[in-house]
Amino acid sequence: MEEKRDSFKSRLGFLLVSAGCAIGIGNVWRFPYIAGQGGGLFVLIYLGFLVLLGVPVLTCELAVGRASRKSALMGYKALEGPKSFWHLHGWVCMIGNYLLMMYYTTVTGWMVSYFIKFVRGEFSFKHEGEEVADTISGIFGDLLADPKEMMICMSIVVLAGIIVISFGLQNGLERVSKVMMISLFVLMLILAMNSFTLSGAKEGLTFYLVPNKDRIAEVGFGNIVKNAMNQAFFTLSLGIGAMEIFGSYMAEDQSLPGEAIRICALDTAVALMSGLIIFPACFTYHVDQAQGPALIFNTLPTVFYHMAGGRIWGSLFFLFMIFASFSTVIAVFQNIIAQFADNFKVKKKLAIILNLFIIWLGSIPCVLGYNVWSNLHLIGNRDVLDSEDFIVSNLLLPIGSLIFVLFCVLPIGWKYKNFIAEANSGEGAKYSKGKATQIYLTVVVPLLILVIIALGLIPQ
Repeated sequence: MEEKRDSFKSRLGFLLVSAGCAIGIGNVWRFPYIAGQGGGLFVLIYLGFLVLLGVPVLTCELAVGRASRKSALMGYKALEGPKSFWHLHGWVCMIGNYLLMMYYTTVTGWMVSYFIKFVRGEFSFKHEGEEVADTISGIFGDLLADPKEMMICMSIVVLAGIIVISFGLQNGLERVSKVMMISLFVLMLILAMNSFTLSGAKEGLTFYLVPNKDRIAEVGFGNIVKNAMNQAFFTLSLGIGAMEIFGSYMAEDQSLPGEAIRICALDTAVALMSGLIIFPACFTYHVDQAQGPALIFNTLPTVFYHMAGGRIWGSLFFLFMIFASFSTVIAVFQNIIAQFADNFKVKKKLAIILNLFIIWLGSIPCVLGYNVWSNLHLIGNRDVLDSEDFIVSNLLLPIGSLIFVLFCVLPIGWKYKNFIAEANSGEGAKYSKGKATQIYLTVVVPLLILVIIALGLIPQ
């Protein structure tokens, strides 16, 4: 007998859980360091891609989920025609979710480690000037070099995620996500306001929000465009069915374009606020804004070091950073468990137990990639984390997004009229039924994604 499918208790729960899947280290960890390489032009192009591509693709994923009431593979099977092969992408979606968690759990573990360090007072040393930044940078380096500490923190994340999912959609994922996301919004607003008082605020905000031709020439316009598009897909977790699953749980009283816009707006607000917090601090405390993944771990501790009550603020910030990244972890875990149970026809409890070990084992290479396996370089001479991120961000997310869109709009897929009917069902913003909308969704959106896929395969 098939298990009864869960549903969200409230619309707010759906929005916060869906936004929680989108809002995570993609916003507060990845967005600032990618923006740090491209500056103001990156931000403008990123916002454009969210509107032009993010909302349509998110709508497609939600529509497949709500119409089928199933996870990706079974959702394709329920909606596709006879002798179709669209459902094969469902297996790729499942692999993509696993691959995303193979490094997302490690980075979330970094947040856990920094929270513990702030609580214990490890950032309460007595230094001045550049010694502060050097010492803080050394703390992050020591973390990466310690496989035992990273393994423990990663294991805590995996175990906690599985425990939350075991309580079900409403009592686990929805309840926990509501508290975490509301808390995150409040704290980030306070930190952004504090950044405006820093001496480097004007210079930092200029770098962040105003395009600079020298920066464009240094990074390359094509790379900035590619990074902006990849970030739009990464931050919304599009293309691997991570959002499709929440469509399968949602009610039918709200239109999907309207809900997609709200999710994108929440996601964008957090991403932009993270930049407002970090870049004024970079220019105030002379931290290299283009240093890459370590940016948040070197910049914000420096901010808290100079703040009154910085130990408390630092502890709270990294606690809520855990909330931000953990909201994505448990959302993707929910997707993995649902897909595993659907695809292999097993009970949810067994799926949870098996995936506890699968996800934990899959996360180990990323942990070891910074220490024991530090000499291991894979795709394009990248380390383990960057190689996994390249596969997800440059391949699985944009290619998967293209497949979702084509499935929804092509006659050999679900068919455009069926997609539009599902998307516009309910109250709220709707797609126009005119020819221009159809051309945009069936021709322009796929072509834009194809161009960016090509750009993503060109070495920087």
